[in-house]
Amino acid sequence: MTAKVITDDVEALTVAAALADEFRTGAAARDAERRLPRAELDQLSASGLLAVTVPAEHGGADVRQETLAEIFRLLASADASLAQIPQSHFAYVNVIRRQGTPEQREFFFAELLAGRRLGNAQSEAGTRDLQDIRTRLGPGPDGSYVLNGVKHYATGALFADWIPVLARTEDDNLQVAYVPRDAPGLTVVDDWDGMGQRTTASGTVRLDAVPVPADRVLPHHLTFQVPQLHGAVAQLLHTAIDVGIAGGALAEAAEFVRTKSRPWFESGAETAAEDPLLIQRFGELAVQLRASEALLREAARTVDAARADLTDESAAEASIAVAVAKAHAATTAVEVTGALFEVAGTRSALNSLNLHRHWRDARTHTLHDPARWKVQHIGRYVLNGTKPPRHGLL
Repeated sequence: MTAKVITDDVEALTVAAALADEFRTGAAARDAERRLPRAELDQLSASGLLAVTVPAEHGGADVRQETLAEIFRLLASADASLAQIPQSHFAYVNVIRRQGTPEQREFFFAELLAGRRLGNAQSEAGTRDLQDIRTRLGPGPDGSYVLNGVKHYATGALFADWIPVLARTEDDNLQVAYVPRDAPGLTVVDDWDGMGQRTTASGTVRLDAVPVPADRVLPHHLTFQVPQLHGAVAQLLHTAIDVGIAGGALAEAAEFVRTKSRPWFESGAETAAEDPLLIQRFGELAVQLRASEALLREAARTVDAARADLTDESAAEASIAVAVAKAHAATTAVEVTGALFEVAGTRSALNSLNLHRHWRDARTHTLHDPARWKVQHIGRYVLNGTKPPRHGLL
C-alpha cells in the first residue's frame, strides 16, 4: 500500500474534514446492512491520517493531541464505527513510542507511514474484571514467545495488518505482543452483534500457540510505573467520538426539521423550523453540545501541555481534564441522540431512515467504561488532592 505522508496539523485536519464528508455519504446504509467499511478504511490508510502521531525524527507529523482529538470528532460526526476502529491503533502507537526499543520504533513507524493498520486484542470475557488478563505469553524456542488465549471486543482486528495483543508473561507482567494478522494460530472471528457501532467488527480473536519473535514484544507494565498519558490519550479519543456522534446527530436533526418535518398545528408557525418550542429545544441541545466540544478542546490542550512537561502533577491534571470531558460528553451523546426523535417527530423513527443509528452508536460507545468512576476520581482530586490512579482507562 502507498500512503500519503501528512506533514503538519493543518494538513491533517484538512484531510480529516474531507474524508468525513465522504464517509458521511453511505454511513446509514453501511450500518443498516452491516456492510463492513473495508474500502473506507483503505482510504483512511492511504490518506496518511493513521501515521500523524509518528515522531518527526521518524518522518511523521507528530501532531498535537488537540489535532488528533479533532480528527476523531470529525470522523465520528460522519460515521461512529469508522471513528471507533482506529482508536486502539493510536493507543498502541503510543505504546511503541513509549516502550519500544530504537529498532522497534524504526520498524513500526515505517510500517505506519506505509499505511499499515494496528488493531487490538486486549479485552477478555468471563474474567474477574478488566485487569484480569489471562492470555499468556509463554517461552518459546530461541528466546521467542508463544501466545495462547481468547480475546473479545477486538475492534479493528479484522481489518488490521498488525494486532497488538495484551498478555501476561510467567512473571505476571503485562506485555503487548504485535502479531501479524496472518500469523499461524491466530483466528479473527467476525461475531460482533452489538446494537450500535455495528460495522466495527469488534469480534473475537483466538490465539492458539501463536509464535512471537522476542523483538515484537513490548513491556507495557513499565508504562504505568512512571507518570504517563497512555490512559488520558486513549480516553481523549473516546471523548472525541462521543462528541462527534452528538454533533452528527444534531446536524442531521436540524436538516430533518428544516426539510421534512411539519409544524405542530398549535404553534401557528408556517414551518417546523419556525416553531418556537423547537427553536428553544435546539438551543438547549446546542448549549450542551458546545460545552462538550469546549471541554474536549480543553482536555486535549491539557494533555499537550503534559506531554511537553511530564510530571506526576501534569499527568494527573491531564487525566482529570479528560475525565471531566468524557463524563460530560457521554451524557451529551445520549441526550442529543435521544432528543433527535423528540424534535424530528414520528417519521424520524422509521427504520428506513435509520436515524436511530446515532442513539444506538452513542448508547453502545458510552458503555465502554463507566463515567461514574471518572466522576469519583474527579471528586477525590478536587476535594482531597488525590491523584488519579495510573491505568489505561483514565
